Amino acid sequence: MFKNYMFDLYGTLIDINTDEWDMELWEKLAILYRYKGAEYSAEEINRDYCAYVEDEKKRVRKRHPEFEVIDIKIEKVFRRLFRAKGVKVSAKEIEFICTAFRCYSTVYIKLYDGVIDLLDTLKAKGKGIYLLSNAQRKFTENELNMFGLTKYFDGILISSDEECSKPDSHYFDALIDRYGLDKNETIMIGNDYISDIQGAKDAGLKSLYIHQSISPKIKGRLVADYKVMNGDVFRIKKLVVK
Repeated sequence: MFKNYMFDLYGTLIDINTDEWDMELWEKLAILYRYKGAEYSAEEINRDYCAYVEDEKKRVRKRHPEFEVIDIKIEKVFRRLFRAKGVKVSAKEIEFICTAFRCYSTVYIKLYDGVIDLLDTLKAKGKGIYLLSNAQRKFTENELNMFGLTKYFDGILISSDEECSKPDSHYFDALIDRYGLDKNETIMIGNDYISDIQGAKDAGLKSLYIHQSISPKIKGRLVADYKVMNGDVFRIKKLVVK
């Protein structure tokens, strides 16, 4: 049926809930920065973080006017927060800040039932398995390794690396081109009816939509070629794996 399977990550393979609006997160981050000599209150670091995120977005848009949907490298924001206070830190220290921020902001994280069975089946059948995720590498890499998922993928694209995000067709094409895939032999599997499914259609790909509790509410036409509306990952194998 298909030779290559392109997966979204969060809401498709990994069930996650994060809260970056909780002031307790920013209080902890401010303490961590003060450990390193950068004086911040929770309110100040939250405010400056948001301002630097927007500034980084402007810089990416200037570099890549061809992209409709962009992403940034969040580690640049964390470094700028130190630089604004005149504090120099190493790449390793920035990596720790990224990890701590993700840990502080994560409410829960787990694999959906059936994910390992699905990936094992695809591997056993010699299928190509690829990841196309709107995510931050400094967050996602740890989570892929934590669940033992990295080994399954023949190719991984993360939006922060590419500075481009789904549903932008440039992002889909980047994966297709980089790994020499045939669009007619490739299917996109995801839980977002716009980013994953409409994006795949615009890029000339077949798609499977799986509805999960964290999926955005569908407010328009769902253009997926295949649908799993009850969140049953095991159903994916029955529909599109031969």
